[in-house]
Amino acid sequence: MRIDIITCLPRLLDSFFAHSILQRAQTGGYVEVVVHDLRDYTADKHRRVDDYAFGGGAGMVMQIEPIARCIRMLQAERTYDEVIYMTPDGERLNQQTANALSLRQNLIILCGHYKGVDERVRELFVTKEISIGDYVLSGGELAACVLADAIIRLLPGVLNDETSALTDSFQDNLLAPPVYTRPAEWEGHRIPDILLSGHEAKIDEWRHEQALARTKARRPDLLDNVQ
Repeated sequence: MRIDIITCLPRLLDSFFAHSILQRAQTGGYVEVVVHDLRDYTADKHRRVDDYAFGGGAGMVMQIEPIARCIRMLQAERTYDEVIYMTPDGERLNQQTANALSLRQNLIILCGHYKGVDERVRELFVTKEISIGDYVLSGGELAACVLADAIIRLLPGVLNDETSALTDSFQDNLLAPPVYTRPAEWEGHRIPDILLSGHEAKIDEWRHEQALARTKARRPDLLDNVQ
């Protein structure tokens, strides 16, 4: 998989992709992440990528010209499955969306900034709009990192145990059950005996019951989609 991220603040992304699982995914050849500085695609001598909004009002707007140049250059090199714009008014990101995008080959992620992008960018180039929540950030860079992380960790071979991602919260519309590790008893607090029984079927049953209970208590809305 290849993920191209378009941003006017590329340095914000450097550290995020240089450590842990995301770094191993890249060095292992499972994904290629390429960050593009939008200022490299402007014809303005001051490298500006924004301007005042027509009609007045507070805030600046990202111009269509540098965004179009960057996207068209990328699309001339390869076919992209989606051009994704990170925006608060987009489709709310969930595990099902991450699952679907992890099956794609090439993605472009456009990071918004200021008051957003010229609407013609959304009309002419963007194929999918995604939000990570009902709040506004200073820019789309953090949201792009969240989306990329959610996708990359699902790629075969990225995690040491590929079944790990399949048992995460939301994969089956349930929250994950409690988990424990050594020591089995700490300051008088002992883990449930069933986890020491070695009876795999009963452990799976216990975990499912715990997942249902936790979901009912914390996110009962998810149970509407549980079969």
